[in-house]
Amino acid sequence: MFQSILSTIKNYQTIIIHRHQRPDPDALGSQLGLREILRHNFPEKTVLATGIDEPTLSWMAEMDTVTDESYNGALVIVTDTANQPRIDDQRYLEGDFLIKIDHHPDEDVYGDLSYVDTKASSASEIITEFALETGLILTDEAARLLYSGIVGDTGRFLYPATSAKTMRIAAELREFNVDFAAMARQMDSFPFKIAKLQGYVFDNLEVSENGAARVTLTQEILQSLNVTEAESSAIVGTPGKIDSVKAWAIFVQQADGKSYRVRMRSKEVVINTIAQKHDGGGHPLASGANSYSSEENDQIFQEIIDAIATKEY
Repeated sequence: MFQSILSTIKNYQTIIIHRHQRPDPDALGSQLGLREILRHNFPEKTVLATGIDEPTLSWMAEMDTVTDESYNGALVIVTDTANQPRIDDQRYLEGDFLIKIDHHPDEDVYGDLSYVDTKASSASEIITEFALETGLILTDEAARLLYSGIVGDTGRFLYPATSAKTMRIAAELREFNVDFAAMARQMDSFPFKIAKLQGYVFDNLEVSENGAARVTLTQEILQSLNVTEAESSAIVGTPGKIDSVKAWAIFVQQADGKSYRVRMRSKEVVINTIAQKHDGGGHPLASGANSYSSEENDQIFQEIIDAIATKEY
């Protein structure tokens, strides 16, 4: 499949790379790492990355300005995005050919060519493997971006998706001239206001008897701490620091005051099936959903409680 992807890339002069909305390090690492690889190996081609710039990840790289005309006869590649509604920049269908490269469960099959490896820790791992397997030259900058993506999606190699293969690929990237210590500091640090938000989560976390946890971040709380919705994603793992918590949801109230972005995580219990019932999806232990009322929030929390209750320990 990698050779088919490479052959398709060689057939196009303009390549536009997309990723998902609300990008995390893997979304940007895979998207921008691929951009760097293709620009270096095919300097005669126009290779662009589109999507909204995320201020909290500006240290990784910036998006390009992509015109509507750029899509005429172009190859479009979408990385790290399971579902079409989540693709950032809906012009992804305006090109001549579409490739999907992803590691999430393949519930929304799209693209003229699709490569999905659910055993991969991250899309950045797949892009690195693609370059290594096809003989494309990696650069220091590509290594920096791809390693950041792998570190982000593996929780610094602590999550279950981290495999021996993940470590081997990460080791290949470590051979490049990158200040990995500085990268680690960048990814592990956060502003004081996020520390205060963490304190709020610990103070207001509701935990059920069987280890389900939840907290709601209202617009009032976010504004009082001067924290944006995107910045609040930094505390998604906070409830999991508590040993008695097995699975949790963070409900982030949207600007309309009625709907909620739901960030769900679990240590062992499968939760993406819950997310799928609430306009979302993702990995078995890390998913996102959408809720449209406080009543739906309660329903999601109860479903997490029930999921824990039915799992044998």
